[in-house]
Amino acid sequence: MPFLKQTISLLLVLLAAAAFAKRPVTVISPDKKISFKLNTDQVGMFYSVAYKGIILAQNSRLNISFKEGGAFNKSLVLSSAKMERLTDDYDLIVGKTSKVHSECNRIIIPVSEQTGSKRKLNLEVRVFNDGLAFRYRIPAQSGWKTVNVTDEINTFNFIQNPRVTALLLPNFTTSHEGEYTKTTLKELKADNLMDMPVLLGFANGVYVSLTEAALHDYAGMYLIKHNNVLETRLSPLPNQPDIKVKATLPHNSPWRVMMMSDRVGALIETNILTNLNEPNKIKDVSWIKPGTTTFPWWNGNVTPDSLNAPGNNYVTNMYYVDFCSKYNIAYHSVVEYGLHEWYVNDGEGFQPGPHADPSRAVPGLDMQKVCDSAAAKGVGIRVWVHFYALYPKLEQTFAQYEKWGIKGLMCDFMDRDDQEMVNMQEEILQCAAKHRLHIQFHGAYKPTGMNRTYPNEFTREGTLNYENDKWGTRVTPAQDIDIPFTRMLAGPTDYHLGGFRAATPQNFKVNYTRPMVVGTRCHMLAMYVVLENALGMVCDAPEAYIGQPGFEFLQQVPTTWDETRVVDAEPSQRIAIARRKGDNWYIGAITNNNARELNLKLDFLGDATYGAEVYSDAPDVGINANHLIKELKQVSRQTVLKMILAGGGGQVVHLYPLKR
Repeated sequence: MPFLKQTISLLLVLLAAAAFAKRPVTVISPDKKISFKLNTDQVGMFYSVAYKGIILAQNSRLNISFKEGGAFNKSLVLSSAKMERLTDDYDLIVGKTSKVHSECNRIIIPVSEQTGSKRKLNLEVRVFNDGLAFRYRIPAQSGWKTVNVTDEINTFNFIQNPRVTALLLPNFTTSHEGEYTKTTLKELKADNLMDMPVLLGFANGVYVSLTEAALHDYAGMYLIKHNNVLETRLSPLPNQPDIKVKATLPHNSPWRVMMMSDRVGALIETNILTNLNEPNKIKDVSWIKPGTTTFPWWNGNVTPDSLNAPGNNYVTNMYYVDFCSKYNIAYHSVVEYGLHEWYVNDGEGFQPGPHADPSRAVPGLDMQKVCDSAAAKGVGIRVWVHFYALYPKLEQTFAQYEKWGIKGLMCDFMDRDDQEMVNMQEEILQCAAKHRLHIQFHGAYKPTGMNRTYPNEFTREGTLNYENDKWGTRVTPAQDIDIPFTRMLAGPTDYHLGGFRAATPQNFKVNYTRPMVVGTRCHMLAMYVVLENALGMVCDAPEAYIGQPGFEFLQQVPTTWDETRVVDAEPSQRIAIARRKGDNWYIGAITNNNARELNLKLDFLGDATYGAEVYSDAPDVGINANHLIKELKQVSRQTVLKMILAGGGGQVVHLYPLKR
């Protein structure tokens, strides 16, 4: 009889599990265009995604594994859960939109094992009108207080054969820089690590981008194609490759995000990543002031021959400060001179030596005097610092920067996104906020919307950008056009902008000092609008700008925006973005290596008549890529603006309402 009772009990459990497996959980977007459906079977959880009734992904697996008990995929039961509407209105201090309205349908689904250790977790799903996201929420439970995640192998089983644009990487230790691979999912190389965001274009005109949001106390995520399906992989902890995440329960994963629309520009306009992050944690934001900045390293620290004793000293930095003050550049970056950092360091090649100290300037450089003199001229001072020199002396260094009056810094050379590095970067942001410093991360992983939580994070690199023009020919207008549809979908995207020595591919030469850039000057001007970046660089030398056509545009272009509209876009081909600041609009359009003509409707404008300052490629840019034409026009929301872009070219327009 005891055996019979046990058998009956086991059958009841199995029947209950089977019954739950027949009850899929469905979440739909507020506009009913996107649906997410979750179910279980004998090997775990699986889901499908549809857009406007057409299935994009099906039989896709949700799979997280732990050292404690292995994979969470056996005898799973979904408990009942109620869908609810979430709305949120918030301000973004830095971003493509200043005021955000977020609306989604959300469900939190309890999932439990019916056998073994009977672990439990909650799957939270949110579906917006422009995408969806899910994450694992692991509650504290009896017998399970700490967690060791060994991997998170979620799959995206797309049933069509979409075109893929992705950055392939050799391993997890990376600066996230390189050329993008463009192929179909079927032809994509198997078992090769891919950075996120990845762009997928479907034959029915739908676009999907895969990335993550709210990367906090967790490992960064990547993709691979394995067994013809896209799967996720987590960045391993240093010297402990079998463990990806260590935490005390309760603990949440980041959000796994699928942006989607049948208009690719909507993926650029969406605020879904900041929607999924926590609200601003910095109470006083009055000191957070985005703007443009010099970066003299790029141009080779060019100074006039008449300058007395150029170097890591007061007089050299004041030459750049005076330039900033006169031409409305918000910040001057103190970086290095003669290939030696501005701070004390006994290492080589900018790598920290055993006695590196970024809180002490090299002999001959009085940072207090530089900061005081710059402040008197209305210019902020920023610095460049190597991460591994900074982090061991974080509080000491930031306290000294605050004392000097430094406003922010570029933190460089992290090249990791394991849980340890993710936590160290968040610690940097927290400590920087305490000392009223903004942060620019270079050699860093993609943004995940944390600039909502810590608005002192101005921008991140993670791109192959114009710094490479100092030593190679890899960066071209065709490379530039990939960035808005890939890396920039994750958020602020830092480039070494402002090269005013434009050249055709035939005329380009590699110069370490006074570098050239491939493409037209109008292409360069347009990049300030095309890219989302709260800290736009003006990184050429003053001599390259003063008296040059187009420089007046760099003196007025904002770096944060109240509204963003993508008015024309085709991946790999062209993009035109309109961004509003107050009553003024700025339009930036770039093309790849092919010339083209665009006809842009200005129906996003208000009812006023607008003045338009239009900077266009000159007819002879095939000979001199720096030539441009500036025209003044009157336009209205009924106007269709004709843009003629040269190969590798661009156009920028500043629109301002005219007084009646």
